Amino acid sequence: MQAIKTVSETRVAGLSLAHRGKVRDVYEVGDDLLLLVATDRISAFDCVMPNPIPLKGRILTALSVFWFDLLSDITAHHLITADLEQMPQEVRRNEELRGRSVLCRRTKVFPVECVVRGYLEGSGWKDYLASGEVCGHKLPEGLLQCGKLPEPLFTPATKASEGHDENISEKHFAEIIGKTAAQKLKTLSLAIYRRASEYAAAKGIIIADTKFEFGLTSDGEIILIDEVLTPDSSRFWSAEDYKPGRAQASFDKQFVREYLETLEWNKQPPAPELPPNIVDATTSRYLEAYKILTGKSLEI
Repeated sequence: MQAIKTVSETRVAGLSLAHRGKVRDVYEVGDDLLLLVATDRISAFDCVMPNPIPLKGRILTALSVFWFDLLSDITAHHLITADLEQMPQEVRRNEELRGRSVLCRRTKVFPVECVVRGYLEGSGWKDYLASGEVCGHKLPEGLLQCGKLPEPLFTPATKASEGHDENISEKHFAEIIGKTAAQKLKTLSLAIYRRASEYAAAKGIIIADTKFEFGLTSDGEIILIDEVLTPDSSRFWSAEDYKPGRAQASFDKQFVREYLETLEWNKQPPAPELPPNIVDATTSRYLEAYKILTGKSLEI
C-alpha cells in the first residue's frame, strides 16, 4: 500500500481539549458544541497500539456520517457537519483535520454502552458457554459459535473509563440511567440495528453485533452520538463466506485481535507494535467495508 500520512494525535490551537480517548480527540467549541476528531489510533484489549492504521480515522468518520444520514428518520443525532469549510476558523486552518472531524452538539452522555447482538460471538459466546445466558437472556441449548440468534438481543454494558466494559442485565441498566431512559435507549438501539442489518445484508455484509452511545441534549432530547456502525464498533462479516460453528471472515477490528492472540503478550501496556502486513490488511478491510456499505470508494 502506498505511504499515507497518518494522524496519531491532534492539537488544535485556540480550542480546549476536553478528552483524548482511545481513538478520538474531543475539543470544546463554545458552550454548546464539540469537535470530534477521529485519529488513526487503534486499540485492542483496551490498549492503544503503538503504530496507527492509515486512513482509519477518515473511514470511521465517513462511515458514521453515512449511517447518521441513513438512520435520521429513526433517531435524531449529534452531527452538525463533517465539512471542514463549515467549521470554525480554528478548525479550517488545520488541514490534517479534513475528513476525520465532525462538529456536533454537546450532550450529557449516558454512562452505558447500548449493545445489540444478532449473532453469538465474542463475550456473548463466552457467557453462553459458561451459563447458557447472555446478559440475563436465557438462550436455547445447542447454539453454535457465530450462530444467528432467534431475535436480536439488547445486551447493555458498563462504559469503563479504564479497563474492560462489563456486560450487565437490563435491570442493572435501568438502575443506572432510570427506567424511562432505559426503555427509550433499548427501543432505539433495536430499531437502528434492525434497519442497518437489513440494509447491510442486501449489500453482502452481516452486522453480527454493534454498540451505540446516546446523549441527552439541554432540552431533554435523547439523540445518537459518537460513532455509529463502524468496523471499530461492530462486527462486520462477509455474508458470502458465513458459516456458523467457527470464527468468521471479517471487515473489522477482530482481525487485529486475532493477530494479537498469536503473540506472547499479557494484554497489558505497553502493547506490541503491529507489523506492516497487519497494518496494511487492516486498512484494506476497513476500506472494503466502507465501499461495500456506501457503494463509494473513499477519496484518498
